Order: sequence, then C-alpha cells, then structure tokens
Amino acid sequence: MKDDVFSGYHPAVNFLYFVLVIGCSMFLMHPIFLALSCIGGMVYYLYLKKWKALKTALWMMLPIFLISAIINPLFTHKGVTILAYFQNGNALTLESILYGLGTGVMLVSVLNWFSCYHVVMTSDKFIYLFGKVIPAMSLIFSMVFRFIPKFQKQIEKVSNSQKCIGRDVSNGNVLNRAHHGIKILSVMTTWALENSVETADSMKSRGYGLRGRTNFSIYRFDTRDKIMTAVMVSMGLVVVAGIASKTIYFLYYPMIVINERTIWAVMVYLSYGALCLLPVAINIAEDIKWHYWKSKI
Repeated sequence: MKDDVFSGYHPAVNFLYFVLVIGCSMFLMHPIFLALSCIGGMVYYLYLKKWKALKTALWMMLPIFLISAIINPLFTHKGVTILAYFQNGNALTLESILYGLGTGVMLVSVLNWFSCYHVVMTSDKFIYLFGKVIPAMSLIFSMVFRFIPKFQKQIEKVSNSQKCIGRDVSNGNVLNRAHHGIKILSVMTTWALENSVETADSMKSRGYGLRGRTNFSIYRFDTRDKIMTAVMVSMGLVVVAGIASKTIYFLYYPMIVINERTIWAVMVYLSYGALCLLPVAINIAEDIKWHYWKSKI
C-alpha cells in the first residue's frame, strides 16, 4: 500500500488538520510540543517523499536550524544563567541558547508541515474548498502553491536546453556564466508571466467564479470523514484547554520555568503527539491491513 491514505480523506479534513498542526507548531514554543511537532512532521514527510525528504532536510532544514540556533545567542543576551562573556562584554546565557534551539526546531517543524501540506493539499482540493467563497483569491493561492515546483521543473528544462548549445551557467568564464545566467533568468521570467496569464484566461473562459456555475467534484464528506474530524477536534480542544488552564507553559526569559508533570499535562502531551502522528498511524494501520488481506489471497 504505497498511496497516502490520509490524502484520500475529504479536503476539509486535510485542511483542518494542517491548520491545527501548523498553527500549534508556529505558536507553541514548549520544548515537548516542539519535539513532537518536529518528529511528527518529519516522519510524515519521510513517508510521503522517501529519500527526497532526507535530501531536503540536509540542504535546507539543517542549515536553517543551525543558523537560528547560532544567531539568537549572538544578538540576544537576556537571561539569568550566564555561561560566558563575549569580547564586547555581552553575556552568553543559557536561556538565549535554548530559545535559539527552540526557534530552530520550530522553523524546521513548520517547513516539514508545509512540505506535507504541499503534497496532500493539491490545487484542485484548495479550489474545491474556497472556489465558491473566494474564487479569485483561491485561484491565486492555488497558482502560488504550485508555482515553485513548476518553476523548478521548467528551469531544469531551460538549463538543460541551454547546456546543449554551450550557454549554461557552467560554460565559459565568469562574465559568460553571468550572461548565460541572466539569459536563463529572463526566459524564466517571461515563462512565468505568460503562464499566469494563460492560466487566468483559461479559467475565465471556463466560467470560473461566475454565479450559478456548477462544479464537478469527486469528494464526498462521509462517515469516515466525520469520525476523523471529531477525533482531530477533540485532540485540538485538549491541547487548547491545557494551554488556557495554564497546565502547560514554558518560559525562556528571564529564567527557565516549566510546568509541573501532572496527569493532565501528560494527557495534553499525548493528545498533541497523537495529533502529529495521526496521518502516519492511519497509513501504517492501512498498510498492515493491506498486507493481511493480501496474504489471504
């Protein structure tokens, strides 16, 4: 079973899930929440993209984490636990280091979840959800979300074609390489503008956004989607209740303060962890069931 089962749920379920996990990843700086979100996002992205996820983690996410972890202690000197002093007299504090590490994990988590969002929430799903409510904005968002992968594929085609005639950025001296790079950039700019105009004209000619226009849809909100929505909302409410009741909190400045480990706190952690690992758990359960029935044949 190689397909992502969670992607087969109703687009509203997929969108609600990513709103929950991305929102929590962006605003909850509690270390346990950060760890759960980072692990859940990375595991799901690995399930979706396999080795390509490791490649993305190495060349993009790891540098972002390191830069964030290093920059914060250099420019932020708040905190009561002083570890050392820089030559200019500013203090290096434990709190600033931990906050930098937490910010780095938060950025990596958000990137992971947005990468998963890009795979699961395709443009047709987004237009299905918001095409009638905000037709113009939904079309723009759909074009923006799919622009980067299309741009990457197109620039590879243009670069390969230019390389065949000796006009790639790897051919010639520095001036020639710069000239070839500017030429490729000009071609890509023209392509992007023409592609956006053609897409807009194509959608307009099909009556997109007109009142009374009917839409073909293969999506149906069935019992499975209702159960999944109820499960996600329940987990989200547990997390919100834990934060609102001050059961879960963590302070970096001026000193490290963390909430007590109570049963209610553990329940909040488990709920958030289950929410982050929910798509992977669904896929693993479906894979087990698939292999079980396959063995019966």
